[in-house]
Amino acid sequence: MAECHPVGFRWVMKAKERGATIIHVDPRFTRTSAVADIYVPLRAGSDIAFLGGIIHYILENERFFRDYVVNYTNASAILSDEFRDTEDNDGLFSGWDSEKAQYKPENWMYAGVEPQAAAGKRESDSPTDKKGRRPIRAEHTDPSLQHPRCVFQVLKRHFQRYTPEMVEKTSGVPARLLTRVAEALCHNSGRERTSAFCYAVGWTQHTMGAQYIRTACIIQLLLGNLGRPGGGILALRGHASIQGSTDIPTLYNLLPGYLPLPRAKSDHDLKTYNELNQSTSGWWGEFPKYSISLLKAWYGDAATAANDWCFKHLPAITGDHSHMNTVADMADGRVKGYFVMGENPVVGTVNGALHREGLRKLEWLVVRDFQLIETAEFWRDAPEISRGEISPGDIGTEVFFFPAAAHTEKDGSFTNTQRLLQWHHKAVEPPGDCRSELDFIFKLGQRLKELYANSADPKDRPIRDMTWDYPTEGPRLEPSAEAVLQEINGYTANDRKLVDGFTALKDDGSTACGCWIYAGCFKDGVNQTARRKPHWEQNWVAPEWAWSWPHNRRILYNRASADPEGKPWSRQKAYVWWDDEKQKWTGYDEPDFVNKPPSYRPPPDAFGKDTISGMDPFIMQADGKGWLYVPTGLQDGPLPAHYEPQESVIRNPLYGQQCNPGRMEWMRKKDNPYHQPYDDPRFPYVLTTYRLTEHHTAGGMSRWLSWLSELQPEAFCEVSPELAAAVGLINAGWATIRSARAEIEARVLVTRRIRPLQLNGRTMHQIGMPYHWSSKGLVRGDCPNELFPFVADPNVSIMETKAISVTIEPGRHGKNRRYITSGPLVPELPDREEDRDLPAARHRPETGHHDKTDHTKEGHE
Repeated sequence: MAECHPVGFRWVMKAKERGATIIHVDPRFTRTSAVADIYVPLRAGSDIAFLGGIIHYILENERFFRDYVVNYTNASAILSDEFRDTEDNDGLFSGWDSEKAQYKPENWMYAGVEPQAAAGKRESDSPTDKKGRRPIRAEHTDPSLQHPRCVFQVLKRHFQRYTPEMVEKTSGVPARLLTRVAEALCHNSGRERTSAFCYAVGWTQHTMGAQYIRTACIIQLLLGNLGRPGGGILALRGHASIQGSTDIPTLYNLLPGYLPLPRAKSDHDLKTYNELNQSTSGWWGEFPKYSISLLKAWYGDAATAANDWCFKHLPAITGDHSHMNTVADMADGRVKGYFVMGENPVVGTVNGALHREGLRKLEWLVVRDFQLIETAEFWRDAPEISRGEISPGDIGTEVFFFPAAAHTEKDGSFTNTQRLLQWHHKAVEPPGDCRSELDFIFKLGQRLKELYANSADPKDRPIRDMTWDYPTEGPRLEPSAEAVLQEINGYTANDRKLVDGFTALKDDGSTACGCWIYAGCFKDGVNQTARRKPHWEQNWVAPEWAWSWPHNRRILYNRASADPEGKPWSRQKAYVWWDDEKQKWTGYDEPDFVNKPPSYRPPPDAFGKDTISGMDPFIMQADGKGWLYVPTGLQDGPLPAHYEPQESVIRNPLYGQQCNPGRMEWMRKKDNPYHQPYDDPRFPYVLTTYRLTEHHTAGGMSRWLSWLSELQPEAFCEVSPELAAAVGLINAGWATIRSARAEIEARVLVTRRIRPLQLNGRTMHQIGMPYHWSSKGLVRGDCPNELFPFVADPNVSIMETKAISVTIEPGRHGKNRRYITSGPLVPELPDREEDRDLPAARHRPETGHHDKTDHTKEGHE
């Protein structure tokens, strides 16, 4: 965190000055490790085993916060008799569909009920008939936590094998060190104290990425550290507004505010769409208000009840069109054009050779960036071009490059990991032809509307009906960013009066709102995101610094900061509480709760948010509880289980199931070959990647800056003195690192910051590499992302870049070869694909790449 998020780390150091204990878990000893109280080196890809060991310690030693767990989590819920855990099936949960190679999680449900996920049918794979569905009720619980099939007992049994000794065999973390970390967490949790987790892509970029965070959630729920000051799980973003780019989404399957994009297979009209996404219990019962207000914002007067509020104007997705699937489709000739804006996928994502193969098959490519990055220059500057294997003259892709404005050259907002919208003002005009994304998209939209203005074709109605009347300003007639923010805030349709928040939105077409969770960010006609009130002029939560969604709440689910009776758990941790005299929730923050007293219990006929009782803090969940166990909504299991990376150096010590059975694979031997699952003699070492303070992600913002380039001028690999001695590597010399997909070269940094680990009596070596360099810029070098395969987490389709097996040798023996164009780089061996899965999970559908189109996170059956 100190290296990749140095500004945010300032507050960690402030906490340390006040006595906080800092624990750092990382394969490398970094600047964070240097100031930590406890440093934990571990094998890349083994975090669930490590976190599972902490859960084991909490449960075995009864260190959980009982009052919090019993009242605020689903620990007491009793599961279906049909559910079988990984303990029963050697690493598989019940419900595995061998033909489709994915789970059908019906028997993960609670006994006798069909629970709804937080976003209704968006996250559920259950049948689409909603008749007879009802909210989860407390009669299916055992508050004593003794029932053998209650979540608490299932959880305890599930993590029973994650002993300190097993964790040491799996992750390399010594048993005594695991116990020390677990005890420190337990000591600093409870009524009087809280602890927080901070993570970044070191957790997410795995085939088990979503479950890494789920494991941390279980720890925090057991210890009572969610919804309370000083607690939580904080996702550290690599950019200032990555949170904002998912709120106002750049994701293919979402509309603003995490509303799902309609599915071609099921969402035939607005009524059906709303029913399939609305939850009968929890806050998502308000879903129609948000969807209809969004349609009114986008289509204005054209959206009426008679035409279903222009619902048919929205595109409907037909399957998984996430990034890697799209690239594979490009390579197979299924995609004609592609926009790349503020990204450099040839460098920043895996298997760059496959990306370039896809780009070569396009008819056109649009790139917007500060510089002519590698993605824009793929047709004339790439390994396969320099080797003469591909001729630029044979590439038919027409590339359009548009220079982009920097954040100092445009107005707009950042939304950070705290969900805090902070406005930034233009400092200078962008030079030359550089323009903001807002300007580019706005003027592209203007041209499209002009092009189709006189069309009578029904398919052109979405463009003709789209509201596109933002005022312009300045010498270049750029659209007003604040006007866009006002549309996002929402307004009443008849008089365009700005709404105060999402509770003002209606489902009758009388309100328009570009993103329901941002409603209120321009309250009273004031840009709330531009507020800069000093902390000494307000309370310690600083609610008047910028604006946080939803409704300026700084901590989500903060009802959990008070006990079931509405009183603070302790004076020291007081945050939000029930004022019995005023009959309302109050506190230092805006209460994130329904306006009901702690004593409120829903009647049998309650619907939506009215089903949330006065003591259920997690209002976006269907039952208001924090889920230790996930009965619906995940693709790879209701509980986290340790699986090895796609390409590992060891066999899974915990289960017979080697890898995540639900992982997304691209079985394309022509351009995406895999290593053997484990103990591949050609690739005996673990490689992990990371960022540096001096460079930024794929390098487009830093490799052209002379000062930063001088600070970190060359690509390098970090190795331990032991590995260097074993292989013959020399500090500051050269090394060649190779996988089945590519070979690269890098300078050698021999350092004790990365150390060998002992795994069940075997010495395991790891190699660390930053991924900022490539063929363009003031400083150049090979990028380690070229080495990684296409394989992904099944829940969010994220790539695995933090753990693969490789080989390393001294010297410059790389010849810029890539498997796709150069052929095999190492001797070919049997692939042993069957060793990744138990027999029941070995069947994989015969497709060009993994395409989740039936039971999916995106759609309904």
